[in-house]
Amino acid sequence: MNKERYEILNRLYEAEGGLNYSLAVFGDFIAKREKYKDPALNGIDAVRYYLIHKFGWLPRDARSMTFEDIRLVLSEELHGWTLPEDARSPR
Repeated sequence: MNKERYEILNRLYEAEGGLNYSLAVFGDFIAKREKYKDPALNGIDAVRYYLIHKFGWLPRDARSMTFEDIRLVLSEELHGWTLPEDARSPR
C-alpha cells in the first residue's frame, strides 16, 4: 500500500471516532436533560436507553444499531448541539 492511502484511512477513522465520541458525550447531555437517576446511564448507554423509551424499541434493537444509524435517528435532536467546552480536544 502507499502512504497516501494510509493517510486517507487515518483521517477517515479519526473522523469516525470523533463522531462516535460526540455521540457518547451527547448521551451524557441526554442523561442530564432526562434526569436519569442511575449514574451508569451515561454515554452511549444513555443514548440507547433514550431510544428504547422514546420509540418503544427493545434493548436488543437499540444495541444492534450502528452509531451512524443512531446519529440518523437523532439528527434533529443533534442539530445545533455542540460539545461542551470540557469535552473538546485542546487541538
